[in-house]
Amino acid sequence: MARDALVERLSKLDACTVSDALDALGIKGATLGIRPQWPCPRIAGRAVTVKLKPQGVEKPTRHLGTEAIEAAEPGDVLVMELAGRTDVPGWGGLLSLAAATKGLAGIVIDGACRDIDDSAAAKFPVYAKGVVPITARGRVIQDSVNEEIQFAGVQVHPGDYVVADGSGTIIVPQARAEEVIAKGEEIAAREARMADAVRKGASIVHVMESGGYEQMLNKDKK
Repeated sequence: MARDALVERLSKLDACTVSDALDALGIKGATLGIRPQWPCPRIAGRAVTVKLKPQGVEKPTRHLGTEAIEAAEPGDVLVMELAGRTDVPGWGGLLSLAAATKGLAGIVIDGACRDIDDSAAAKFPVYAKGVVPITARGRVIQDSVNEEIQFAGVQVHPGDYVVADGSGTIIVPQARAEEVIAKGEEIAAREARMADAVRKGASIVHVMESGGYEQMLNKDKK
């Protein structure tokens, strides 16, 4: 899943704009609580999914995350299901180094990570619910790679589109990506015109009303 034209367009839109586009189209994709764990740049790419589960009697044959890194292509985003857990990490520094070396765009985790200083040193973007120092060994193991997952309340399939920045993490279904991105570009262009008017001294009341801001997210009838 190499970087494509839709990824290029998505990378120019912030998470809030994409969330607004999803709302306008009646599509679920915005998540809550998945934030950058160091001052990461915005990331956008295609999803390679990873699901973790609690370790029981089953012993892992591979360290979690390694198979996903091998399966991903440069520019992809790893999307990890950890059931929102913040008491155990799903990702660490050596994994960040390997992913950065391969050219992956970043990882978003519905749960915690560790070794965040190492991830920052590797300049590998990590978006998660928090950071903990303990190890995942003996606590969680990998359940699946590149299968459907539930990520912070949103269904994610391999190949879906992901954008994440300081405001949050958004999932765009692959089947609706062109439509969502086009709507996002429309919203971004309108807001850019409104911002320009404000900079030139226009009344914010007039700008909001004339720009139809309150109607901007009326769901498209499609």
